Amino acid sequence: MKLTQIRNATNRLEYAGKTFLIDPWLMPKHQFSFVDVPGMPYHVPDKVKEHLPMPFYDLPMALKEILDGVDSYLVTHIHPDHIDISMDDGTVGAPLDKDVPVICQNEVDAEVFRKSGFSEVTVLTEIGLTFGGAKLTKTPARHGTVIPCGNAMGVMFEGDGEKTFYLAGDTIWYPAVADTLKLYQPEVVALNCCAAETVENGRLIMNAEDVHCVAKTVPNARLYLTHLDNVAHAALTRHTLSGSLAERGVTHYDMPKDGQTLIY
Repeated sequence: MKLTQIRNATNRLEYAGKTFLIDPWLMPKHQFSFVDVPGMPYHVPDKVKEHLPMPFYDLPMALKEILDGVDSYLVTHIHPDHIDISMDDGTVGAPLDKDVPVICQNEVDAEVFRKSGFSEVTVLTEIGLTFGGAKLTKTPARHGTVIPCGNAMGVMFEGDGEKTFYLAGDTIWYPAVADTLKLYQPEVVALNCCAAETVENGRLIMNAEDVHCVAKTVPNARLYLTHLDNVAHAALTRHTLSGSLAERGVTHYDMPKDGQTLIY
């Protein structure tokens, strides 16, 4: 398997003969802030950060290079830091090829994709589906320590000749994640871990302590740390997270830079 960190939670995955573009947030830098979201449903604990325009950085490569050869878009949930959303009409995925199949978490999200013009939309379930030589299975996620910030999902990838890969998605550490790790014993685990937080929902995704819990549960897995350095509500950066993990003795991880490719 080959993983390329694009930006934030956007990653390009080559697995079992297919190429997946995960959570394709592809807009240029500095397009919107929390105060631009209609109704301002979310607030950042640091009020200054609410006004910081996101994403912080441009894409590390040309859009054509990111999109060429993609067999499916995999969208763990529809949030504006995981897929481009029009603030005018709520449609999603403007830069994407609408004829490329989309895999999403539930029928609510599927309907948004259909209304946005996508021709082939599939809802992933706990039963799983086969896409080429890969089997994808929906796994649980909890997107908030106080009140979940909507639904989200993780995905387990399995394939002949491939390492079992767990895309945890936007989740905190909680019992269902522990159970998933123990059941599948994945060899590569992607964790969204900038400790993003809102006033309404608490911490939305993993922090250093959560990553440490994953590391202790699957000590033989390689951790792939992503969703870093591009959103205003993040409490951790690559720099501060690496320091916190060093304090905890966590070393079996990769923290790719934007544009970096790793092979497992």
